[in-house]
Amino acid sequence: MSSGGGRSDGQLAPVIPIFGGKPLTPHSTTAASDAPVDGSEWHPMWIAEEPMEAEPRDDSPADNERAEVPQLAEKQLLRKLRTRSISVSEARRILAQHDLSPDEVEQIVAEFLRRGYLDDAALAEQLVHIGVDRKDQGRQVIAQTLAQRGVPRDVADAAMSALPDDEAERALEFARSRAGRLGDLDDTTAMRRLLGQLMRRGYGGSAASNAARTALAERGAGPSGVRFR
Repeated sequence: MSSGGGRSDGQLAPVIPIFGGKPLTPHSTTAASDAPVDGSEWHPMWIAEEPMEAEPRDDSPADNERAEVPQLAEKQLLRKLRTRSISVSEARRILAQHDLSPDEVEQIVAEFLRRGYLDDAALAEQLVHIGVDRKDQGRQVIAQTLAQRGVPRDVADAAMSALPDDEAERALEFARSRAGRLGDLDDTTAMRRLLGQLMRRGYGGSAASNAARTALAERGAGPSGVRFR
């Protein structure tokens, strides 16, 4: 993902506070100790937490304190971006916690977008990848996650459209991984438990039902001696 502030030497451009203060220099590498706490892979940069010092002003103390509010809000947003990727909607909610005018909020958001620090499309692709490859989730749960993170519907739909059409195969693979743990249950209870697990993972309808039946049939006869067909 392009940040819009890259340099030809491969180093990321410094983060220049919008409302004054010292530039913040992103780390140029992503060591294990700098990994995001939520286990995600994508992030535009690792932002150093350097103090942001306001330029001296001749205004009254109250004016100076008010002038520092945008800087403090920007600094908090940068800290959030060090630990996890966030959506534009989440960024606005973070900034709304400060005494900022709507114009100031949008000014910060626009600058972060311009520099590539916020990118809903990249975040959506990341969440889809995590849901499919790491969490064995179905489309329903992935879609719910995108909505909960404030990803716009059109951006979420575009990311979901890139998913391979293998929902049934992935549901069956998940069901097989769980069926062996239900050996002490009768067939009816095992079916109910496995369907519940599949649905919580976001697999619904015929995909979940067929996967559960197939996995339990492959497991063999239960205590009742009846096989699923």
